Amino acid sequence: MRKRLLRALSLTLVPFLGAILIKLLYFTSKKVWHLPENMPNEPVVFVFWHGDLLMQPYIYFKLRKKPNAKVIISDHFDGQIIAKVMTFFSLGTIHGSSTRNGAKVLIAALRQLGEGVDVAITPDGPKGPRHEVQDGVVVIAQKSKAKVMIFSVVPRRYWQLKSWDRFTIPKPFTTIDMYASEPIDISGLEHEEAKELIKSTLLKHDY
Repeated sequence: MRKRLLRALSLTLVPFLGAILIKLLYFTSKKVWHLPENMPNEPVVFVFWHGDLLMQPYIYFKLRKKPNAKVIISDHFDGQIIAKVMTFFSLGTIHGSSTRNGAKVLIAALRQLGEGVDVAITPDGPKGPRHEVQDGVVVIAQKSKAKVMIFSVVPRRYWQLKSWDRFTIPKPFTTIDMYASEPIDISGLEHEEAKELIKSTLLKHDY
């Protein structure tokens, strides 16, 4: 009973406080934008590392005048917290991962893309290995024929947690480089070739 109450309290308070923290860190920092010249009108699969999640909504908002996206989030407890944080940024979620409910997630993602909704995914989530691209992002992009765009947030000063993903939190008043790649078409690539291209692009601004 006590454990359930603590979980319920965490699901109420932690997302609210987390959203406030993200907004404070963002608005107290200096941003340097590195954005693509071309932005597709059609829905896109946005990709970023799990440990680089914190500031990603702001890159998306910079690119889309009318934001309409869903983020693939695991249905673990920490995933539920992240999903609730996303609601404070008007972003929806698709619950599941490549290891749990994989087929259900694939169908849901393809349906959303078909309806004109962007889909975001952390290809090394929900539990790693860190910086290893799993199959889901390639399957979703190739089956939907959607282009892939890579997001990276690179703070000059930051804290890095000791979690499996080395989750990164920018320090207040730092400078943050915000990167979004040009749209990448992986429809004609072999599966492993597509994974390697996504990985190498993600690692281009790694720190």
